[in-house]
This record gives sequence, C-alpha cells and structure tokens, in this order.
Amino acid sequence: MTITITAFERSPDRGMGLARDMRVRWALEEVGQPYEVRLLSFKAMKEPAHLAIQPFGQIPTYEEGDLALFESGAIVLHIAERYAGLLPDDANARSRAITWMFAALSTMEPPIIDRAIALYAEGDQPWHQQRLSMVDERIRKRLSELSTRLCDADWLDGEFSAGDLQMVSVLLRLKGSGILDEYPNLSAYVARGEARPAYKRAFDAQLAVFTGASAG
Repeated sequence: MTITITAFERSPDRGMGLARDMRVRWALEEVGQPYEVRLLSFKAMKEPAHLAIQPFGQIPTYEEGDLALFESGAIVLHIAERYAGLLPDDANARSRAITWMFAALSTMEPPIIDRAIALYAEGDQPWHQQRLSMVDERIRKRLSELSTRLCDADWLDGEFSAGDLQMVSVLLRLKGSGILDEYPNLSAYVARGEARPAYKRAFDAQLAVFTGASAG
C-alpha cells in the first residue's frame, strides 16, 4: 500500500525544514519506506476533503490503505512502531525512546513555539520585549536541563531513535536565535541529527517543493 502524506504547497518557512511534514518525511526515510506527497494550498487545507482527515485543517496527514492519521507526533510514533529502525527491540529501551518523543513535544517544544509567536505575532505590542525575555528564560531552563541529561552522549538513550528525531526537530527551531549556541553539546547533538543521510534526503525533498528543483 502506498503511503501518502500531505505538505504545504508553499511552505511558510521557505522549505527550511521546520514545517512538520519534515518530521514525517525524516521518519519514513530512516525506516526506508517510500512515500508520496500531496501538496495543499492554504485554501485546500480548509476544505471538506482535507478536514475529513485533519479536523483542524493542518498538515501533515498520513494515509496508508484505509488508515488515515493526523498530528506529526502520532504519525512518527506509528511509523516507528510499524517499521524497524526508530525504536529499540528491548521493551524498556523502547518505552524510554517513546518517553523522549513525548518530552520533545510536550516539554521542550511549547516554550520554543511561544518564542516564535512572540517574535512574529506580538512584535508590535508594548509588552513584547518583556514577554520575549520571559519566554527565553523558560527555554534556557529547559535547554540547561536537557544539556545536563545528554552530557557527552551522542543520543538521548543509546542508539538514535524516534525520541532523537523529535528532539532534534524541535531544537532546530532555535537555529539562528543564538540560544542553542549557549549549549555546545546540544548544538553538536542537532548537527549530528542534520548529518544523518535520512535527514538530508528529507530536507532536500521538502526544500525542492519550495524551490521547484528536483530532490534528486
């Protein structure tokens, strides 16, 4: 059965790997599963055909046979559980990897998303700088905790897993902010994720949508 995911026809991030279909593309590349991409305009995302799969009118979605999923975290978890390569065989290690997936999405990502909102949607507000400072403080607290836990390890819990895929994807949102650079081991961790061949293939494919170039 062919796997089909949805993605932005014109990504707001200009194809720089931040739109959440990137996480699904990366997961599929890691497990070696081919997939097709259905590109959607912002208008099409709010039409009944898409809302029947994604009730909030967002991307990505995942379709395989009679299975239709939404929410990138749930999709990546499904891929990791269905195909070998993203979760350890050992039951306890497997559960820890899933825990790190949830930590990335529930603990690390919210303040990072708040920062983007503060920068791009609230910049004209009189309290903008105060709010941005508070958000950055929250982010630094979480980064410090994560940095301590990672220490000098390559990955969060032994071998690379879906937990690392999600965590690296979240931390990539801080590139260019200067905040991640304050934690050298986390910067190196993100760089290791970006260096993975599967990540590169996924990134090139997403960028090609925006540039109109061939992904190779």
